[in-house]
Amino acid sequence: MTLIEQLAHLTTEAINPETVGIDVASTHEIVELLNRQDKSVADAVAKEVVYIAQAVDLIVDRFRSGGRLIYVGAGTSGRLGILDASEMPPTYGTDPELVQGVIAGGPGAVFRSVEGAEDSREGGMQALEELNCSAQDVVCGISASGRTPFVLGALEYGARLGCGTIFISTNARETVKSYAQEVQVLICPEVGPEPITGSTRMKSGTAQKMVLNMLTTASMVKLGKTYGNVMVDLQLTNQKLQERAKRMIMTITGLTYDDASQLLEQAGGHVKTALVMFAHQCSREEAHDRLERAGGIVRTAMEHNS
Repeated sequence: MTLIEQLAHLTTEAINPETVGIDVASTHEIVELLNRQDKSVADAVAKEVVYIAQAVDLIVDRFRSGGRLIYVGAGTSGRLGILDASEMPPTYGTDPELVQGVIAGGPGAVFRSVEGAEDSREGGMQALEELNCSAQDVVCGISASGRTPFVLGALEYGARLGCGTIFISTNARETVKSYAQEVQVLICPEVGPEPITGSTRMKSGTAQKMVLNMLTTASMVKLGKTYGNVMVDLQLTNQKLQERAKRMIMTITGLTYDDASQLLEQAGGHVKTALVMFAHQCSREEAHDRLERAGGIVRTAMEHNS
């Protein structure tokens, strides 16, 4: 099948009948049209929840075995992967190596498009080879079309190594499956034609961002990075985060600002340790031990006496 024939089968490349008059609409009408299109994205993602949950379980299993999550994409898809990966250390206190993003064309392509880089299947394979990808890792390809050679090459390489493989596309599952038969979990929110034909930074990009948020957030929750819905494993890298940490401790423990500040300092700036110290009135060292025995799950460490 030629490239033009492939594109003809993709709903993301079709002309959207609801926005054909956008070029003669008023400013207010243009914005309304775009907003109306965006409203459908969450519903498309909701239909993929079963597959997203499967992907989360795969990721968590590999994390617990010492593996990494590696996003691979081109253009907008690649940038979204890098964005999600970059948010993990400050938000959840993870090692920067745990979640990584690879973009066709290299780091420079984050800021300026590198034309043609996405067409190299070998480039995707080489990118994973340079990261010393192993069977412990998960490779998550991101491609609106589902046919990006760079991404497919990376997924093929990952599958050959025995990696967990996930593919996120915004086209029909059967179409995407024909390009990536070796992938373990396909996530395919069908967002339909873009408001501007082929501009997959729009609804497709929004859907991809929502899925990535769910993959990493759910994984971090299962790894014990939250207490309830509070992110208690954050890194205190700026004044805002330092104050947020104190507020978390105050909210959970009922301590005053000054007492929460003192406890956080005694805990070495680690909120989870501070909470366990408070719960058991114990030393930092004992709190560390309790967290380790609880597998890092702060609620378990706080509530169990042993």
